[in-house]
Amino acid sequence: MSFDTPAGTRGARQPSGPLFRLVNKLMAGRIRRSGRFRGSNALILTTVGRKTGQERSTPVNWFPGPDGSRLIVASAAGAAGNPGWYYNIAANPDKVRIEVEGRTVAVDAEQLHDAERERAWEQIVSASPGFADYEKKTDRELPVIRLTERN
Repeated sequence: MSFDTPAGTRGARQPSGPLFRLVNKLMAGRIRRSGRFRGSNALILTTVGRKTGQERSTPVNWFPGPDGSRLIVASAAGAAGNPGWYYNIAANPDKVRIEVEGRTVAVDAEQLHDAERERAWEQIVSASPGFADYEKKTDRELPVIRLTERN
């Protein structure tokens, strides 16, 4: 499992601050009730902070992957840097879980590369063209992560 996508040199402003945290909290409540946000599948991703050791929960869109897995994108809305949760997964891969469909599930996270990433990316932008807009804002490759329920 290799989480090795470097930050880019240009991109949109990374979402942050108290307003962003409030919006995420409101989104998380809606996702917990319906499993969707703005017409898309969504889940709550919980990681352990690489610097703080504290749990961090973030709402993210997901897309169906092979064999019941879920695909997520570390887009950070097209920012030059990867989102914090991407680095948290890399630092603590055995402590990742998701809330989806009324359940909390421990997951294994794997970054997709090469042809496998390209196939998944085509599926994602076909289902949600906004991700292609994020990709245009930055010069980094947006990481695609496959989440598989841990046995």
